Amino acid sequence: MSQPSVDQGFRPPQQARSRESLQKVLAAAEHVLASQGFEEFTVAAVAEQAGMSVGAIYRRFSGKNQLLYAVKDQLLGQLESGVGEALGSAEPGLRGVVGAFTRALAGTFARHDRIFSELLDSQRVEGRDRGLRALAGIQGGFVEAVRPCLGEVRRVDGEGAVWMVSRTIIGSCVHRAASGRFWSDGLSWDVWASETTGMALAYLESV
Repeated sequence: MSQPSVDQGFRPPQQARSRESLQKVLAAAEHVLASQGFEEFTVAAVAEQAGMSVGAIYRRFSGKNQLLYAVKDQLLGQLESGVGEALGSAEPGLRGVVGAFTRALAGTFARHDRIFSELLDSQRVEGRDRGLRALAGIQGGFVEAVRPCLGEVRRVDGEGAVWMVSRTIIGSCVHRAASGRFWSDGLSWDVWASETTGMALAYLESV
């Protein structure tokens, strides 16, 4: 499981018991966010969910904002590793790579659907920067994975079209997570991935 980074003054623990305790806190924080939302997210609520004292939480985190950052950092780490693994094992060819990329995005967002929407609603500047770095990284990974398949892209500016597709897929995914509660498209994440893959391929394979 991805560990939070050292950003925001938080340094992941080295001992196994401490790592297990951290995962317990982060799992409790996810549960509170998913079930109660950002407005009800407090250190006390997380401590109660985790079965720990408030003091134990504060010994690890300076407060609510650093705890939120750690949750977001871990989820983004899972997104980065999940997309990287999917691209590394994608079936050869343009269709295999585009499909693997879109399904990997959808899979991570589906597992944490409510959490991502709350974090996107409440993000501070530093959290936004972490998110943008993650999205830039997976976008670059996608373009590199497609590069051997550029001969299948029929657009005049093949690489430019690939960058356009990567931005469109990522933007659609993030927008769907942020607005789905208020503007539902009625699709499951699996169907969204299939439809989005089809649209992306139609664009790349058209003259």
